[in-house]
Amino acid sequence: MKLRAIPVLFSALGLLGSTGTSPSLAQQATAAAPESAPAPETYSGPTVYRADIVATYPHDSAAFTQGLVWHNGALFESTGQEGQSTVRKVDLETGKVLASKAIPTDQFGEGLALWGDEFVSLTWRNGAIHRWNATTLQPAGSEEGFPFEGWGLTASPEGLIHSDGSATLRVLDPQTYEVRRTIPVTMNGRPLARLNELEMIDGLVYANVWESPYIVAIDPADGVVRSLIDLRAIVATMPMATSNAVLNGIAWDAENRRLFVTGKLWPNLFEIRLLETDDAVR
Repeated sequence: MKLRAIPVLFSALGLLGSTGTSPSLAQQATAAAPESAPAPETYSGPTVYRADIVATYPHDSAAFTQGLVWHNGALFESTGQEGQSTVRKVDLETGKVLASKAIPTDQFGEGLALWGDEFVSLTWRNGAIHRWNATTLQPAGSEEGFPFEGWGLTASPEGLIHSDGSATLRVLDPQTYEVRRTIPVTMNGRPLARLNELEMIDGLVYANVWESPYIVAIDPADGVVRSLIDLRAIVATMPMATSNAVLNGIAWDAENRRLFVTGKLWPNLFEIRLLETDDAVR
């Protein structure tokens, strides 16, 4: 069967460099993409999936979504913007905020991950990492001086995996935040930057590609993008109140094998299932 080339240009996916957390901050993130490791000889590009909507739920349209986690029957979400950043517990069915804790008003909240009985949340350029009790959301400690921009965060068997908008993921010690190793991310043999919100699913790191309607699934062993999820049909239904209202937010309910996605300032959150296509990335 002849493959249809999906119109995903490398420049559109951020392969030419790193950008900031929102369009107004785009020129402030300057991390350079590292040299990429060669892809295995059997690699012929990522498998492309489209998203089929299983269910639609309400979502706070004022939430500048940065991180999303499913835990103990609820969604936990970190939101951004200085003076508005929070970590919150959200009811899936109603979108109601059940509990919320503010991040210091001079800080820009970013990614969120669960480690043990605590949530860990990043800040964008403040060098601060916060911990929160996973049951009560009470503050459980903070660390200053983190030397990288904070974008996305997820937990893996190796430790925490962190993104900073570049084409490199870092595996962090979950207690000291020291870098255990780096993961240069490539798609079709070329560095893939703008990696944002992260979620670990069945051994792969799923990442929003900032300012695009795509999610990629990355093999943490070699950094190769194994899958690309095309969410253009869903993104097209969302009102663009501002240019910041982009796809961002991935949560995985491992027990029930449910995948959720949303976006910054979106009025809806979606449960989706993935359907393999014959499309190819060029």
